Amino acid sequence: MGVRMQYQLLGRSGVRASRIALGTALLGLAPSGPDAEKLVHAAIDHGINVFDCANTYGNRPAFDRPGLPPASERRYAEEVLGEALRGRRDDVLVCTKVGEPVGDGVNDGGLTIPGQVNTGGGLSRFHIMREVDRSLTRLGTDHIDIYHLHHPDPDTPILETLDTLDSLVQQGKIRYVGLSDHLGWQMTQAVMVADSHSLPRPILNQIHYNMISRGPEVEVVPAASELGVSLTCFSPLAGGALAGAEVLDRSHAGMKRFGVPFAFTDTQRRVAVELSGLARRWGVAPAHLAMQWLWSRPGVATAIIGPESVDELDSAVEAFGVTLDAEQFAELDSVGRVDIDPW
Repeated sequence: MGVRMQYQLLGRSGVRASRIALGTALLGLAPSGPDAEKLVHAAIDHGINVFDCANTYGNRPAFDRPGLPPASERRYAEEVLGEALRGRRDDVLVCTKVGEPVGDGVNDGGLTIPGQVNTGGGLSRFHIMREVDRSLTRLGTDHIDIYHLHHPDPDTPILETLDTLDSLVQQGKIRYVGLSDHLGWQMTQAVMVADSHSLPRPILNQIHYNMISRGPEVEVVPAASELGVSLTCFSPLAGGALAGAEVLDRSHAGMKRFGVPFAFTDTQRRVAVELSGLARRWGVAPAHLAMQWLWSRPGVATAIIGPESVDELDSAVEAFGVTLDAEQFAELDSVGRVDIDPW
């Protein structure tokens, strides 16, 4: 390969994660069939050792696209990932999540509400103990390396959730605890409760963070640095807005990839144009600049990407070959930056 993968310690653990993780929300759809396995193998060959999944990925009807197999004909992304990792399981960190609704039952993790996810009960002992075994079966493994709490649960005390995860660590079913989409105070609460009760503390918080979406810089980023919690970041290219201005008009870009009615905002389009101009001036791909910016942020360990082909994956990894000086980073940081009022 042309460039060498880089790695970062996660939180206060001794485990090292590749600075690029392969997101698998659409695995089995884009790409599908043998191409899904090729993508996973190509990621491992590049040195990627983090595979981010969830028990609700892959066969959601909302992900359907014209001309591709409908949800009823697709499998869970966990199943596709597990099969692709056969024979190479010990080389990687398998990450999956629990907490989102998995059915209409009263203990199935809450009800999906248009525009938001109410995950009430999704982190209860009942729900977690049931879902972890289902995930293990689909993944075809005896343990999950990092088990993420997909969203905060408004109905379940965090102590119940963390105590349940401690039981799973003791049973050998999971290795580490991760958070996802937790606000600064929620992340702090989870760490403080874990520490005060001698339970496994979260080693990371997976958040939406990129050059355009900088809200986490108000509370989440400084809190994570203070607590020793790493940040893994999804949508590092803002749904494609930071991949080059020409991507803005693709039929499946942004949240459209996940079945959400979506259109890039004027701000996103403006930043896309600004970044593309800077990229042309420096002779660097816009996406590579966006990735370099993210890796430079305090506490950020890993950028989670969702390539739909091996070619897209190969291009993303080339970002490691980009070198910027302090002045360039300062100019890059000014692109898209707006003042954020913390109050």
